[in-house]
Amino acid sequence: MLNKIIIMGRLTRDPELRQTASGTSVASFALAVDRDYKDDQGVHPTDFIDCVAWRQTGEFVSKYLAKGRMAVVEGRLQIRGWTDKDNKRRWTPEIVAENVYFADSKRDAEGTQPAPAKAIDVDPALEELNEDDGDLPF
Repeated sequence: MLNKIIIMGRLTRDPELRQTASGTSVASFALAVDRDYKDDQGVHPTDFIDCVAWRQTGEFVSKYLAKGRMAVVEGRLQIRGWTDKDNKRRWTPEIVAENVYFADSKRDAEGTQPAPAKAIDVDPALEELNEDDGDLPF
């Protein structure tokens, strides 16, 4: 079976990061995704799509994305069941994000929370492999 979805849109609100009882991180957010066509008034209709990101992906989303930022979400479509206050069974479609990417530039993100640089440890031997001597390898 195949269940793969990729969407691009702007966050409608700041992501909400929570912890499960076992301590697993989960972030909830929604993207506003414009359709490819214009309606009778010349406006692109917009879909508001709920997304959920677990563990490190959820922590990344919560830390680096904010309302108004453009993002690409790659994941799978899930139909989550729940019971409302009247004890009726309801269903909600959402995307379970496997990967989330920035889709705007720093200039476009002005007024939202900036994404700080992430420091990583690199083996000095590997750094030598990345040195550019100006010659093409072919």
